Amino acid sequence: MEDAEHTAMAIGAVTAPLQHSEMTKREELFRSLVSQYQEMVINTCYRFVFNRQDAEDIAQDVFVEVFRSLDRFREESKLSTWIYRIAVTKSLDHLRRLKRKKRFTSLKRLIGAEDPTLNLPTPNRDNPEETMMESERTTALQDALNSLPDNQKTAFLLSKHDGHSNQEIADIMETSVSAVESLVHRAKKNLQEKLQAFYARN
Repeated sequence: MEDAEHTAMAIGAVTAPLQHSEMTKREELFRSLVSQYQEMVINTCYRFVFNRQDAEDIAQDVFVEVFRSLDRFREESKLSTWIYRIAVTKSLDHLRRLKRKKRFTSLKRLIGAEDPTLNLPTPNRDNPEETMMESERTTALQDALNSLPDNQKTAFLLSKHDGHSNQEIADIMETSVSAVESLVHRAKKNLQEKLQAFYARN
């Protein structure tokens, strides 16, 4: 519940203009939503960004957006579907920002700036070789996933990692079941090709 309290504090600025009674009612609903969906949102975000701290930060942004948009929520879809959609959008936005930052870092290195990896701490593990291989495998998977078009990546992760049905994914992505099936199929094919190339080199 500590995370839920921390997330709830993030909406303080948003709730300030509301009348006290309305604010209390909305805060109660918000806390209930955080309690019910927080772990689901964090896990969904983690599937995209591969970093727990980033996933928790994105989840906080998700719930701020949920709070701000509660009055505009239309019950044409399930509440969980709506929240999933926000989580996916925020996660993809985060990855796009990282790509822009990475391009900027590469440019700085080209013009002679210090290599930012030089000061990273060295992992302290019993088996450095196995640690390196695991890190390489994780990086290869992450790179392969990140190389997919956003719609393929979203459909694949929601299907294979979060276990949603094609109909549920279609609702989240606001598309058809046949489109989801095609996206998942193409994502699997692309990932297999990229990962086979990685393992062929190792």
